[in-house]
Amino acid sequence: MEITPQELAKQLESGSDAQIVDVRESDEVAAGIIPGAQHIALGELAARQNELDKSRPVIAVCRSGRRSAAAADQLAAAGFTAYTMPGGMLDWTGKGLPTG
Repeated sequence: MEITPQELAKQLESGSDAQIVDVRESDEVAAGIIPGAQHIALGELAARQNELDKSRPVIAVCRSGRRSAAAADQLAAAGFTAYTMPGGMLDWTGKGLPTG
């Protein structure tokens, strides 16, 4: 399932209980992360899934959308309700949305 940067921003403003997981590498995250997002690099996701709440939706984010799509597929296969944000942080920042 997919979510646009604008839809995610609206969810954050409305107090959504979604978990945002940034699956980029640490050096990429250092350049900016969506406020409230949790950083779990894609290569660590399988081992760290227990840090996420299966009762809440998960939105995976990466630089351009390719890794987050893989992360969302992996999470969905593990029983999570998972979304990917096509266009990733490139679209998020391109639309002027906030980073921390």
